[in-house]
Amino acid sequence: MFKKKPNIKALAPLRSSDRRKIADQIIADYGIDVPSRETADQAQTGQESATIGVGAIRNVLLPDNSQSARFTTTAGKDLKQVSGTIYIGKHPAQPQRVLWIKLEDKLLPTVYTLWSNPGLVPLLHTPDVVLQKLRGGADLMTPGLARGPPFPPKATKGSVVAIASLEKPTVPMVVGICEIDVASLQEVRGAKGHAVRGEHWDGDELWAWSQGGNGGGNAPDEIEGWDTNRGEGSLEELLNDVTVEDSDDAQNEGGVPIPYKAAEESQAKHQNEFVEGEDAEPFERVGVEGKELSTKEIDEIFWNALLYGLHHHRNTNRSDPHHGLSFPVNQSALVSNLVLPFLPITTSAQAATLNIKKTSWKNAKKFIKAFDKARILKSKDRDGGECVVVDIDFEDPAITNFVPYKLPKKETAGAELGGGGGGKTITADLSPSDSSIGQKLNKIDLYKPKEQLAPVFAASRANHHALYLPTELRPIINAYIDSEKLVSDTNKRLVNLDPILANAVFDGSTPLDREVLAKGTVPRDALIDRILKSCSPYHLILQNTETRDTVKAKAGHAPKISIVLETRSGNKTVTKISGVEVFHIQPQALADELQKTCASSTSVGQTAGSSPKKPVMVVMVQGPQKESMMKALEKRGVSRQWVEVNDKTKGKKK
Repeated sequence: MFKKKPNIKALAPLRSSDRRKIADQIIADYGIDVPSRETADQAQTGQESATIGVGAIRNVLLPDNSQSARFTTTAGKDLKQVSGTIYIGKHPAQPQRVLWIKLEDKLLPTVYTLWSNPGLVPLLHTPDVVLQKLRGGADLMTPGLARGPPFPPKATKGSVVAIASLEKPTVPMVVGICEIDVASLQEVRGAKGHAVRGEHWDGDELWAWSQGGNGGGNAPDEIEGWDTNRGEGSLEELLNDVTVEDSDDAQNEGGVPIPYKAAEESQAKHQNEFVEGEDAEPFERVGVEGKELSTKEIDEIFWNALLYGLHHHRNTNRSDPHHGLSFPVNQSALVSNLVLPFLPITTSAQAATLNIKKTSWKNAKKFIKAFDKARILKSKDRDGGECVVVDIDFEDPAITNFVPYKLPKKETAGAELGGGGGGKTITADLSPSDSSIGQKLNKIDLYKPKEQLAPVFAASRANHHALYLPTELRPIINAYIDSEKLVSDTNKRLVNLDPILANAVFDGSTPLDREVLAKGTVPRDALIDRILKSCSPYHLILQNTETRDTVKAKAGHAPKISIVLETRSGNKTVTKISGVEVFHIQPQALADELQKTCASSTSVGQTAGSSPKKPVMVVMVQGPQKESMMKALEKRGVSRQWVEVNDKTKGKKK
């Protein structure tokens, strides 16, 4: 279906309520078993473990901060127009990809979703030579089925299945819909007809989509979790070693992400995966030291974690007066960057136990207020009840005298669960994934002479087809003036016009031109300026060590980055920035930094009217964030003179 590039509309952020509904639909459609799944009403009465289980699966299937977009394409021999919705998000340590496709009422996973979620759908197999045909848009015929019968019991007519090759049996490469009841087949040899209709595959246009236009991601060589003997697996297993932020309750409890790792739970009894062969309580009740921690002990761990985070920022950012922080810092950013990374988490049992809801404060807002009361930091409440930190006393003895404890290294499982590793900087410091930070940019304006000026360049034996700097054009023009002896005898600053200059530069279309032609002379500087304006403009934006010889110039004047402030929903201000791609800046990386520095929500979408082949993306940030954007651009080598600001909230252009 997506062999040809679909027409994708502008991306829009997916609301949390819509994301939950879509994830719940996926859970229901694919028959995913949720450990101890409870209703939302029960979750509000204190049964957090059930909500954590549901929230974890939701985030694995459709991560937080996902986006959606409508699309249209053609399918079938008659090129019937098909429209639907794509859902875009990113799994941990992966770029943004198309994760789900909605056609009518059916949600189809992409290969990226299947690579991260083993066992989500039944897995069928076919020889590699057949798979190559499927990746070209062909359907799988019944004789092409391999490794069966028996086939996965859920591979019934109308069900969504994945197809892998016999050479890589654990790597799904095609997503399709069964045209027959594959599970009931007793024999495939000699059978006829279509077995699976291909909808999406590794190598099609949806696979190739990326925010920065970098193409699709390579398939792994092997994926642990796909049970090739059964053809399907349990989704609970995919949650192992996955860092998840449960944001479903975050809005009601201060927006605190809760990292954790789900465990298998039997219907007849709870089996602790850390106690081999023995019945045990579910891991949510296992404490850090193998026993259930008291509320007081959990309070102490969270208190020390924030002190550790502040102590770490103070020591690693000594030259910065704010020690690497950009105020105000909202409660979610503070907890996720200064608390969770400094929790002593080494196992999934500890990840589930060290939950801010199990402290005496119950939520992030009250936790921050406790530090405010201790005069370690200063906070205030914003409209809507959100708490933000406006200042921190880094010289408080509790911070300066704090003795760090051992944390799991970044490559350990505990760090993946959200504990240890030293945390991330809220101010989006130098990031290895964002190569534009620290780059040096040089904007060069070039000019190409028009054909009528060829005799002028011939006098200096210069190529009139080449591109020149303004400083390079002046000596060429002066050489022509001297060779033709055009300097006025009465005034050395005046140049006598000859037919070549008169026809090439002054066409008589304006009163000034007619006046110059009537006099027959023109000031030298005015002549050079008119010749420059008659040339075709080109530009170069050089990065780091690039030179004019290594980069091809682009026609037209150099574009400017656009920053627009406008009012939405009555009195809410948003700031949008676009046009950063030509300055070697990735919009998504910039949005990720602004989300931290501005402590606000961000989104990335395609600007209206931009080409689908080379889309111009716009980053939108909540609030008036012009200065934060300027600072982010300056870190990437962009001069303020290259930025155009339009403040629509004041009705005037700055």
